[in-house]
Amino acid sequence: MIILGVILLVIGFVASIAVLWTIGIILLVIGVILWILGAVGHAVGGRRHYW
Repeated sequence: MIILGVILLVIGFVASIAVLWTIGIILLVIGVILWILGAVGHAVGGRRHYW
C-alpha cells in the first residue's frame, strides 16, 4: 500500500492530476499506520499468530 501510494503521488505530480495526488497521500498515510501497527505486534485486520 505504501508503494502504491508513492507511485500515485509521483504520477499525480508529474501529470498534474490532483485526484491521484490526494489518493496517493491517503494510501501512503494508511500504509504507514498499518506498517507501524504490525511492527509493534498489534493484530492488524484481526490476524492473530499463535507461536
